[in-house]
Amino acid sequence: MSENANRAPSVLVTSVDQAGDHREVIEALMQALGGADMMHVVGEGAAASVNEVVGNPDHALGQIVTRVEAKCASGCNAAVLTATGNLEFDARVAAVTGAGVVLVAQGEGSSNVAAVTRIRMAIAELRNRYAVPLAVVLTGEVEELPKLDVPVVAASDVEGLTAALKAPVPVIWTPQRFQWWLLQQAKEHSRHIVLPEGEDDRILIAADELLSSDICELTILGDPEFIRDRARVLNLDLSKAALMDPTTSEHLDSFAEEFAELRKSKGVTLDEARETMNDISYFATMMIHKGLADGMVSGAAHTTAHTIKPSFQIIKTKPGASTVSSLFLMVMDDRLWGFADCAVLPKPTPEQLGEIAVVSAETAAAFGIDPRVAMLSYSTGESGTGEDVDRVKAGLAKARELDPELAVDGPLQFDAAISPSTAKKKMPDSAVAGKATVFVFPDLDAGNIGYKIAQRCGGALAIGPILQGLNKPVNDLSRGATVADIVNTVAITAIQAGGN
Repeated sequence: MSENANRAPSVLVTSVDQAGDHREVIEALMQALGGADMMHVVGEGAAASVNEVVGNPDHALGQIVTRVEAKCASGCNAAVLTATGNLEFDARVAAVTGAGVVLVAQGEGSSNVAAVTRIRMAIAELRNRYAVPLAVVLTGEVEELPKLDVPVVAASDVEGLTAALKAPVPVIWTPQRFQWWLLQQAKEHSRHIVLPEGEDDRILIAADELLSSDICELTILGDPEFIRDRARVLNLDLSKAALMDPTTSEHLDSFAEEFAELRKSKGVTLDEARETMNDISYFATMMIHKGLADGMVSGAAHTTAHTIKPSFQIIKTKPGASTVSSLFLMVMDDRLWGFADCAVLPKPTPEQLGEIAVVSAETAAAFGIDPRVAMLSYSTGESGTGEDVDRVKAGLAKARELDPELAVDGPLQFDAAISPSTAKKKMPDSAVAGKATVFVFPDLDAGNIGYKIAQRCGGALAIGPILQGLNKPVNDLSRGATVADIVNTVAITAIQAGGN
């Protein structure tokens, strides 16, 4: 993922022991940064309230990264962020905002063993949370500068502080930062998405969030009067959305005629086509086919089959694609991976595995992942035999045939795919082993189990499934989808549509 080259730098100020007034340090930082703006990240009128941080810290972090990025993009020279004093949460704030950390400590007694230990522990805590400590700044009377692995300067030493702030701060794609990036990308593409399930409150709440931030245009299918009534009850503003009842739409007859023509080889009559178009999924899919919408998101109240079956009949697959599969974006605090196929094909053939590998790499690249594809198995290289291993080997051969330039290898056990030390032992000559970013599971059992383990036990944010291989984007929701899931999936669909 590329960052905005013009983005203003930001620095977060926190302390070792929650003590002391940081005004002296903040003023020194503002001077060192050539006239930075100060911004409170938590508190009254700030990006997040104290209650939000306590009650739902992940949501608060999402609000903080959005507010900070808006500030940094608004033309300010730099931003100095004042933190909470809770070192764990402050470290997470620094990671999601891409801010370097200036750690404040008392100068008096700072060189004694206990003080140095506290500072080192604070630095370790920051790094454990993927924050980057730029400097330790000592306030008050400084007797002696302790020796640490980061620069230590007195608050009065503006020159030394300026030098410390020049250290690079790598961007860490935490779940909250990725979600911010996702919405920004969707907003830039400015696409029109249809939501067929207007009877579901989650859809309406998500629509309100999307419209209030101008992420995309929306058409919501259902009874317009019912939708307006629910919006009033839920205190939602859906005035920017187009509301449409398929059963009374002016498009119903033309859609039926088009569907009858598309399916005439299957014996579909005009009357049957008209009845089919009363179905929200078919109607929404025909909207995409006819150019009235760029993509569709459904499945909150319907099965996967109900969502994607119309796509096979109307939109169909891309040229050169023979199958539809799915990919989940797995977002963790220090990495972003793609998992495929976890939602569609029960037991892919070798040809399908090869195609999944290629299209998954394409999908992953669209969302900022440098694709290095691991074809997963219970064995690595030539260590195992059997029908399932042979199927993965044949899938690898197909992937290389379809895209000779693709970084893909297998069969690989998961540990050999991600661990450089394991890869060195099991497949030392592989360009993928030990550094894979896209993982193709051998079947739906493994894929679905794998992503849910990573999600529930590993704390990964699972975004998807993203359907792959269709001419135009249609994406399926879980019937247990949250409002955040719906927002993310709409954003993904808008980005996919923008790439078509």
